[in-house]
Amino acid sequence: MNDNLKLWGRATSVNVQKVAWLIAELELDCDRIDAGGAFGGLDDKRYLALNPNKKVPTLIDGTFVLWESNAICRYLVNKYGSYSPLKDANFTKQAQADMWMEWFQNNVYSNFIALFYQAVRLPPSQRSLEKRDTALQAVNSALALFDDALETKKFVCGNVLSVGDIPTGSCLHRYFTMEIKRPAFSNLERYYEDLKIRKTYQDHVMVDYSSLRGSD
Repeated sequence: MNDNLKLWGRATSVNVQKVAWLIAELELDCDRIDAGGAFGGLDDKRYLALNPNKKVPTLIDGTFVLWESNAICRYLVNKYGSYSPLKDANFTKQAQADMWMEWFQNNVYSNFIALFYQAVRLPPSQRSLEKRDTALQAVNSALALFDDALETKKFVCGNVLSVGDIPTGSCLHRYFTMEIKRPAFSNLERYYEDLKIRKTYQDHVMVDYSSLRGSD
């Protein structure tokens, strides 16, 4: 356990959810401090001294400060995950998990955020069906690859949850609850159902995002 962990960021941020979910899986004590979105504070001198990017999340571990959600996840698993199945002792399995984290960031994240804005965050009068459909097509195309990877295993790197599952898993609650057209991804749907029964996932990822919905 650790009494010095602090996580800055609002509960409705997918990137904050990613880290909070991992912290819960590692059974670490952590204080989360609301910041960003409706809570503001990212321009405050105190926060800028921690993270000059004016974004969340930011992790504080004692006197150590770290930002960028994937970097935070890697740090937490490497430092605190020695006895957790999230960190496989096999070097190749660790590299595979890292591969899937990078894959999500490079192939899914930006299009997923664009999709979420066009389907949820923007007021209806400001939404573009063309931009929504373009983003949706890109997300679905990428997730088809993830679906294929789950054909013969429960999680993306094997039969236990790994840090490689955290980025993609964190976006699936919104993906499956947004009003969008989704292909029949049987493996991905099974995977999401498996995540939904985890209390850690329920508490930190299956968060009501209605406060983010745009209106005219």
